[in-house]
Amino acid sequence: MSDRVEVFSDGACKGNPGPGGWGALLRYGTQEKELWGGEATTTNNRMELMAVIRALEALKRPSRVRVTTDSRYVKQGVTAWMARWKRNGWRTADRRQVKNRDLWECLDQAVSRHELEWRWVRGHAGHPENERADRLAKRGIPKG
Repeated sequence: MSDRVEVFSDGACKGNPGPGGWGALLRYGTQEKELWGGEATTTNNRMELMAVIRALEALKRPSRVRVTTDSRYVKQGVTAWMARWKRNGWRTADRRQVKNRDLWECLDQAVSRHELEWRWVRGHAGHPENERADRLAKRGIPKG
């Protein structure tokens, strides 16, 4: 059995902003756990971030983790932008406040506990685990 946890995450929104949901599938060897949740008024990017945050927070100990997401925003944010944002006081290159700073700070905290590898996949392209994470995200969207 690999000592790596696999995380497949996705966010969904009906309207942007609008009601939204997040979903994550965690896999360690043959064990799987599904997570989902949502908010009445949110954005797709916030739900993409929440999916990864909740997945990493669900891990009981520091782990080697491969996160697979269809969100370039999340992957690029973590791997290319976040270190600079932090150095700049959570400001972008043009000195504007980073959008979703509260969630980026939560993600930064969650990421710091683990050894992470990031993978991007095209959404809605038949990747089985990404499709499953998408269904979980849709399940998390509040009804009504």
